[in-house]
Amino acid sequence: MPDPQALSLRLWVNGELKQDGHTSDQIFPVAEVVRYVSRFMTLYPGDVINTGTPAGVAMGQPEPKPYLRPGDVVELEVEGLGRQRQELKGA
Repeated sequence: MPDPQALSLRLWVNGELKQDGHTSDQIFPVAEVVRYVSRFMTLYPGDVINTGTPAGVAMGQPEPKPYLRPGDVVELEVEGLGRQRQELKGA
């Protein structure tokens, strides 16, 4: 099993790498986040805890902000877990 504090995190939008981070850069270790959340709710296999995101989000970019639009393809990868791909649909 991979060390949760030693995983690469990457995100592409339309094939362009936008985020490239590492779990070792998180403010709180994974085990601490799980311990804290489990104080308030029961966690079950398959539950997901969102912890934030590496640098590179649209809000932190110069104008015009590169916000996601319908048709954009977002791919994210966590080392050792795999890759996900989503195409954004219109409203």
